[in-house]
Amino acid sequence: MLIPVIMAGGVGSRLWPASREAFPKQFLAFSSVKNAADGPSFSLFQESLLRLRGVPGLGSPIVVCNAEHRFLVAEQLRHLDIHDATIILEPVGRNTAPAVALAALCAEAAQAGSLLLVLAADHVITNVKAFQQAVQVGSQQAAASALVTFGILPLSPETGYGYIKRGLSRGAVYEISRFVEKPDRITALSYLDSGEYYWNSGMFIFSAKMYLQELKKFESHLLHYCELAWQGAVSDMDFIRIPLDLFKACPAISIDYAVMEHTAAAVVVPLDAGWSDLGAWSAVWEHGPHDANNNVLVGDVLLHEVSNSFVQAQSRLVTLVGIDNVVVVETSDAVLVANKTSVQNVKEIVRQLNELKRPEAGLHLKVYRPWGSYESLAESVGFKVKRIIVKAGAALSLQLHHKRAEHWIVVTGTATVTCGAECFDLQENQSTYIPIETKHRLENRTDGPLILIEVQCGSYLGEDDIVRFEDIYGRQQEPTNQA
Repeated sequence: MLIPVIMAGGVGSRLWPASREAFPKQFLAFSSVKNAADGPSFSLFQESLLRLRGVPGLGSPIVVCNAEHRFLVAEQLRHLDIHDATIILEPVGRNTAPAVALAALCAEAAQAGSLLLVLAADHVITNVKAFQQAVQVGSQQAAASALVTFGILPLSPETGYGYIKRGLSRGAVYEISRFVEKPDRITALSYLDSGEYYWNSGMFIFSAKMYLQELKKFESHLLHYCELAWQGAVSDMDFIRIPLDLFKACPAISIDYAVMEHTAAAVVVPLDAGWSDLGAWSAVWEHGPHDANNNVLVGDVLLHEVSNSFVQAQSRLVTLVGIDNVVVVETSDAVLVANKTSVQNVKEIVRQLNELKRPEAGLHLKVYRPWGSYESLAESVGFKVKRIIVKAGAALSLQLHHKRAEHWIVVTGTATVTCGAECFDLQENQSTYIPIETKHRLENRTDGPLILIEVQCGSYLGEDDIVRFEDIYGRQQEPTNQA
């Protein structure tokens, strides 16, 4: 059986302001990017699963993500009608080797002898047929005890990728001569001219048993703590939680460093399938539909004498005049303007935002929760206005706030409100008041969405002013999560 292992961690800081800590790039749908045939309405994470449909012998997927994104993962799986996935929650990031070790231990416990297809959740692959053919070649090699990686046929002297130098041919695959870190441009040009190097994709196929055996050989300390962490794992609703203290003891190291650079069983499968890791806005521009002036445009955009540029408007009209080779990305609370050759440095803006403790580093104005979403509409001293959308059958936690009162006005649907000892329904155009220090809950017991406006008033309006008493999503111990 071939089990997909989807690595869904990371924050995608180079794609800020669209990608943020609470909603990173793997969960975004890039409408300008040509991906699988299923269309642009799916996120990169969903595309990583959709492109596997039709691969023979495919088992239920394992997704490894951090706890903050668990409901995003579960919701996006549900939209694909995938209900049998195993979702492993990393308590802290430790790179790919420990994360895949957890997936391997999980797979071996469920069905010994399984093969793992390790994929990142944020890659673009435009030629699905070529990708699936390469997976079949890799599966045959992995079944014969090889540790397989995929080498991307290079199209340009990229300095942002690692490289793999191929060795002797083994038919459809090659032995690996060496792995090379990100080179300078002159070195990358020599790699491209030689025809002996591939971009390192970070995708793998191997048996769970073989990977664990090689990990024990080369990183026994890492495997020891992963085994202890897996033994201490606990189920929480649809998720598997890993103990922080044990997993934190694992060294942070990639599969390449931990195993692939040392093992004698490594081979590389060449892959020419329109691959990209979508690592910066320049890559989004490269994969988009270009107009007559080589621009890629998304949203409400007007141009005059603009060329070779990427412009994305999310919430308003964006106009450009007399400019070349730029990236402009507008969201409801932030705008990025950058030279297209400098977009790798967008992460420095995110670093500054984090140093300043600015919310724009982590949150959009619209924040998704397991029960629906809330969106900040206006805020000033002493008040905040939000639009709240509650999914059919969903409910917020029973909670109270110490420093703010709330006013709820129903726009669409029927709200079931608990306020102190009372429980009552509110219809459209009706409203209610939730006093400070009062237990309350908002529910949608109908089959349609509930939309309401919330006006908060008080001396402190931070999201951490919340005490939960009951929560159907198991979040009582997470006081910084809204509602």
